[in-house]
Amino acid sequence: MSRWPGFGRCKKRLAVGIGSAAAASIQARLRAHTLAVASALETEGLLDVHLAMSGGGTSPRRRRGPMRTHAQAEGRLGLRMRRELLKACRPMQPRSLLIIGTDLPNLHRRDLQRAIDALADSPLVIGPAMDGGYWLLGLGPALSQTCPSWLFSGLPWGTERVLQVTEARALEHGITPVLLACHNDIDQLDDLEPWLR
Repeated sequence: MSRWPGFGRCKKRLAVGIGSAAAASIQARLRAHTLAVASALETEGLLDVHLAMSGGGTSPRRRRGPMRTHAQAEGRLGLRMRRELLKACRPMQPRSLLIIGTDLPNLHRRDLQRAIDALADSPLVIGPAMDGGYWLLGLGPALSQTCPSWLFSGLPWGTERVLQVTEARALEHGITPVLLACHNDIDQLDDLEPWLR
């Protein structure tokens, strides 16, 4: 899931410190990096990549290459995530699904490979983010068929408690999620410093 890297349309918290044009440029670079990592695994037949855009990024002139791109639905983040996962599962037999953001400068193919491998034995995989949220949510075949609302509704989105509440809810439903490596996503000016070293 990503936002179109347009002036004033993305990375608004980051733009406060560096300006809208620079924030849009960083968004474009981050998205390109994420797509390169995921597309390499797609080339090897390990996953199918779909890009869900918000902010006007689905017009034909904005599509790049063979990437399957469509517009995100309206609504809060949890509702949009759930809709994307349900949409991805609808035409297929039960299968594992991953949903990731595109603001991860340190994303590596091994991160996605670990998620894929973990879903062979676990119904839920989470990639923790340093801000208390998560950068990846992976659902095994059983969970992906229903994308249960408890994973997406009523979470304190945008706070440092998202991961904690998600883990607690999973445990309440008898699921111990597998946690991947913790990553920092780029949301604010302070997040940029390690990336620029």
